[in-house]
Amino acid sequence: MKKVPQRMCVGCGQMRPKKELIRIVRTPEGAIELDTSPSGKRPGRGAYLCPDSQCLAKAVKGKRLERSLEQPISDEVWTQLEAQLGTVKAE
Repeated sequence: MKKVPQRMCVGCGQMRPKKELIRIVRTPEGAIELDTSPSGKRPGRGAYLCPDSQCLAKAVKGKRLERSLEQPISDEVWTQLEAQLGTVKAE
């Protein structure tokens, strides 16, 4: 039996299987985007987040995502992530 990879959500701090979480990546160029690759191995520094708006709100309030990605995140990127998280959640 294979071990299921576990990751921690930066919003709620809960450990969950990697497949249940959404990976947010700071690319080598410095852009912050959702990792939409099926393998979840897009190059760059990554952080994981539950597909839940409450977890995103906690990550914003505590600046947890900024700390994980080691880069300040602009309001424009936050709104873009919110919109993309909404579409991912609906799928």
